[in-house]
Amino acid sequence: MKGKKFFEERTDQSEVKARIVAKYFATWAKVVMPSAEKADKKIAYIDLYAGPGRYKDGAASTPLLVLDTAIGNPQIAKMLVAYFNDVDQNNTATLQEEIQSLPNISTLKHAPIVTCGPVDDDAAEYFNATRLVPSFSFVDPFGYKGLSLKIVKGVIKDWGCDCVFFFNYNRINAGISNPSVKHHMDALFGEKRAEDLRNKLPGLSPELREAAILEELAAEIKSLGGKYVLPFTFKNSNGNRTSHKLIFVSKHFKGYEIMKDIMASESSVVDEGVPSLSYSPADASMPLLFSLAQPMSKLRGMLLKDFAGQTLTLDQLYESHSVGKPYIKKNYREALKELEDAGKISATSVKGKRRKGTYPSHVRIKFEGET
Repeated sequence: MKGKKFFEERTDQSEVKARIVAKYFATWAKVVMPSAEKADKKIAYIDLYAGPGRYKDGAASTPLLVLDTAIGNPQIAKMLVAYFNDVDQNNTATLQEEIQSLPNISTLKHAPIVTCGPVDDDAAEYFNATRLVPSFSFVDPFGYKGLSLKIVKGVIKDWGCDCVFFFNYNRINAGISNPSVKHHMDALFGEKRAEDLRNKLPGLSPELREAAILEELAAEIKSLGGKYVLPFTFKNSNGNRTSHKLIFVSKHFKGYEIMKDIMASESSVVDEGVPSLSYSPADASMPLLFSLAQPMSKLRGMLLKDFAGQTLTLDQLYESHSVGKPYIKKNYREALKELEDAGKISATSVKGKRRKGTYPSHVRIKFEGET
């Protein structure tokens, strides 16, 4: 047996990241399997930087969590093709051992595939040229080498294909203006957007710098076909600086909605029921810093302004308004109920009676100002 090699440290952030990915895989699989069963009868999980499978303390990392989910669900076990890659041969050897040691691993119809190799231009070309079965892909490089949006484009291009990637904000923030890593930054943002950032960032405050970087990244992803982009932010131990971001990409609002609910449940701060979509070890010890935003008041005001004179359902309102905002569907229901109680909107069922304060699909919500 080869000498085992483990991730040296399991941080709170790494646990949150792994849970988000594993939770989304489980829910995504249930959504796509009915359609996939009529076609290729396969779904895929793709992890391009899989690591050795466990942390030093023995806790499972993402690959083993995903496989545990598949083993525990007979339908997923029948359809899942799991593909794991890492550039480090020690990692892949250890991961293979860990996979074989999983209880009931033989119940998977398709044995997990483990490969060792770089994630480079050849990999990007392969994913862009190959039709994929419905796939959920995870790209978690160390730093920025190998993180190319051409890869993201390739793994989301087909039906049922979503992607999440880990974005080392600290290293990328420092690397944008570093000539020695220019080609890596160009691969991530695209040459024009990377150059625009180099011109735009000097002199900006840390907050505006972060916003500008995320804006350009999201714009480039959308230009490549990723209609919905949802970031989850990890802060440093003091809670005052961003260290990493987990970026989710999908072509469909359903995926966006599912992932937002998952990220909401992993947020370390919830203010008036509105999740921060971030995790910081400092949040629990400094609650006062996060209790002053009054986000629900802002949401109620936005709804009255943005939908003045309109009549629509809750689903229509949520899909058109929630993208790019931290609010989840529960927040919209609460805001609508408060607005209805205040007499600022009315709600009418087109299919019999309704219980006040509820907004199922047959209820039409009317905002003041309609003529």
